Amino acid sequence: METILAPLPLGTSDFSALRKSGQIYVDKTRLIYTLASKRQKFFLSRPRRFGKSLLLSTFESLFKYGLRDFHGLEIESLWKDENTYQVIRLDFSSLKDFSSVEEFSELLDQYLLDTLTVNRLVSPIKTDKEGLRAFIGWLALQADNSVVLLLDEYDTPLTSCLNKPELFDEVRKKLWRLYAGFKQWDGAIRFFFMTGIAKFSQTSIFSELNHFTDISLMSEFGSLLGYSHQEVQKYFSDYLEQASLQLGIEKDKLLEELTLNYDGFCFEKTASQHVFSPWSLLKFFNFPSNGFDNYWYESGGQPGILLEYLKSHSTLKPEEYENEKQIQLDDLALSAKFSILDDKVLLAQTGYLTIKAVRGTTVTLGYPNREVSVSMARLYAEAILDKNAINRAGEGYLADYLEDGNLSAFVEEVNRIVLGIDYQAFPLSSEASCRAAVFIMVSSSSTLITARCEAHNAHGRSDLEIQTDKNYWVLEFKYCQKGDSPEALLQEAVRQIKARQYGSQLPQSNLIRAALVFSQKGRKFTHWAEVWD
Repeated sequence: METILAPLPLGTSDFSALRKSGQIYVDKTRLIYTLASKRQKFFLSRPRRFGKSLLLSTFESLFKYGLRDFHGLEIESLWKDENTYQVIRLDFSSLKDFSSVEEFSELLDQYLLDTLTVNRLVSPIKTDKEGLRAFIGWLALQADNSVVLLLDEYDTPLTSCLNKPELFDEVRKKLWRLYAGFKQWDGAIRFFFMTGIAKFSQTSIFSELNHFTDISLMSEFGSLLGYSHQEVQKYFSDYLEQASLQLGIEKDKLLEELTLNYDGFCFEKTASQHVFSPWSLLKFFNFPSNGFDNYWYESGGQPGILLEYLKSHSTLKPEEYENEKQIQLDDLALSAKFSILDDKVLLAQTGYLTIKAVRGTTVTLGYPNREVSVSMARLYAEAILDKNAINRAGEGYLADYLEDGNLSAFVEEVNRIVLGIDYQAFPLSSEASCRAAVFIMVSSSSTLITARCEAHNAHGRSDLEIQTDKNYWVLEFKYCQKGDSPEALLQEAVRQIKARQYGSQLPQSNLIRAALVFSQKGRKFTHWAEVWD
C-alpha cells in the first residue's frame, strides 16, 4: 500500500496556515518557549531562506491565540501564560524601492499606517498623516506588558542604500525615531523579537534598545532555525524512503549525499552542531528525481546586502576562493559600521561561509556544503568574468568535456572563458591564481561535479582533482613566465604527476591525469598533455 506523505511546508511562512493544512512542522517549540517565557527583546541574524518569517509567525500565533495552533507540540505542556496580547508584526523587506529620504519616509509612514489600520488598532487614518508619529502615539497609549512586537528583516531599508552614504544616514535617522519610540514606551512591550541578516551599529537600534539580547551565536539556539540530522530522520523519514527509491540508492548513501550538499551550517560559538538549509532540503524532497540540484543561489544566495557590498568592494580574488578564512570571534559577534565591515563577516552573515572551528578567540570559516561552494564559485565567476564569459561558463560545455574525457576540448573551452577575465582587476599572475580560476570555472559549471584543490596523498598534493559521474581528473598546473620554456615546464609537470603517483589510489579505468602550462605572455594555456603510466 502506497504511503500517503504529509505535505511539505515548502514556501509556507504562516504558522497557523501550516498547522491547519497538516504540513510537516519540525517542532522547535521548546526553544520558542525558552524565549517567549521571558519579558525581553531578542535579535536573531540568519541568512535568507532559513525560516525567520515562519518563526515570527509562530510567536505571533502563541501570543495572539495561546495554544490554539500548538496541539501535540512540546510547548503544549510548558506554556502557562493564559493571557493574549496585541501582536504587531512588521516586515521591512518591502521597504527597499526608494531613491531619496522623502520616498523612504513616505513608504515607512504608509506602511505603519496600514499596519495600524489592518490590525484594527485605530480607525482608518488619512494617508497624509505621518505614520511613524501615529504608530508611536498608539504605543504610548497601551497598558503595561500588553504588546508583542515582531520585526522581520529590519536591515532591508539600510541594505537598499549601502552605497549611498548620505541617503543611508538619512534613512538611519528616520528609523532611529521609531526605535527611540520603542525605548520610550518600553513598559507596554511584553516581548520583542527582531530578525535580519546583518547587524549594523550605524542603525542605532542596538543602542536605543540597549537591553536587546543577540542570540545569533548562542549555542542554546544554534538549531532554532534549520534542521538537524535527527530532525530530518524523524520528520522526513517517508520522504527519505521515497527519494531512496526514486534515485535507486540506499538510504544511508542518500543521507550522505544530502549532508554533502545541504548540511553544514553552524550558528554557534562552540562549533558543536550544524543544520541543513531548510529551503534546499525541502526543494529536494519536493522533486527528488531532479537529483541534488543547487537551490541556494537563485533563492537565498543573492541577498541584497551582499550584492550592494560587492558593487563598491573588490573582495573576490580567484586565489582566495579555495582558502578557509580566520576571523576574531568578537568581529563575528559584534555589530560594526558598514564602512569597516569585514567581508568575511558579511559572507558568514549571508550564509556563504559558516563556522568550521573555534580555537580560543579565533574562528575558522569555510563553505558549509557543496551547494554553497558551487554558489560561491558562481559569485566569483560573476566578479571576475564579463557577461559573455559567464554565459559560456554556465552553458555546461566544461562539464560535458570533463564527462566525455576530452582534454583538448576542455582546455580550449577554459581558454575561451579566460578571455573574459579582466586582467587589470584579476591578473592571472601565478600558478595559484590560474589554478583558482580553473577551479571556479569548473565548480560553477555544474552541481554534479566535485572539485578540490591541493588533494593530498602519501607523496604530495596535486593541484586540482575533479570528480564527474564517469571520470576522475587529476590536473597539475605550471606557470610560464617570460624566459621560461613551456616544453620544459610541461615535462616537469608530467614527471611530478608520475613521481608523486597522483591518482594512483583510484581505479585506472576512469582516471585521467593531465599536465597544463599557462603562458603569462599568451594569457592562456598553451601546452598540455595527458599523462600515462
